Amino acid sequence: MSNDIKHHLTDDLLMAYAAGNLPEAFDLMVATHLSLCDHCRARAESFDAVGGCVLQEQDSPASMSDESLAATMALIAQGAPIAKPARPGCTVLPAPLQNYVGGDVNDIKWRSIGMGVKQAILPTTSEATARLLFIPAGAAVPDHSHNGMELTMVLQGAFSDEVDHFGRGDVEIADESLHHTPTADISEDCICLAVTDAPLKFTKLMPRLFQPFLRI
Repeated sequence: MSNDIKHHLTDDLLMAYAAGNLPEAFDLMVATHLSLCDHCRARAESFDAVGGCVLQEQDSPASMSDESLAATMALIAQGAPIAKPARPGCTVLPAPLQNYVGGDVNDIKWRSIGMGVKQAILPTTSEATARLLFIPAGAAVPDHSHNGMELTMVLQGAFSDEVDHFGRGDVEIADESLHHTPTADISEDCICLAVTDAPLKFTKLMPRLFQPFLRI
């Protein structure tokens, strides 16, 4: 799978993931990509190793409160996404996403957002939003730009836009400079994981009117 992935995560995202500085939604995106991509997983492990060396070279240990251990155990109990390799078998959702959905693609609770496109918003903290998108074969997401960063990773099928063609495992990184109209390949329905830290900017009136209700 990793050999087919052409669009990878940036060093900045991988370093922030290693340092624990990303919102939960972006953590989930990185963990999901790493579960499919050997190349990025190796890079992430190198950043983990660098961070470990930095900690070892500290002149004096950092002070910790009496509640530190309890807080750490509570985070572990929450089941934060872990970047494990994808499970064998014909599954659409990699392991980190299966933990959020409670199963595979047949367990997703879709909600229609028009023109055959569906979404399922995942439960994450409020700093950013993670959603699964279903785009019927040959259909397009309304053209839009961005108020912040949007990461979109293909889980099934493929889509194309003004930038390139994206297949399973590929991640498109969009910011305020990108205006695009993602369109699913005609051969197969497309399912994506999309993560945003700000609402999208739609060009046409109807998507703008429904945007508050759809939380896009």
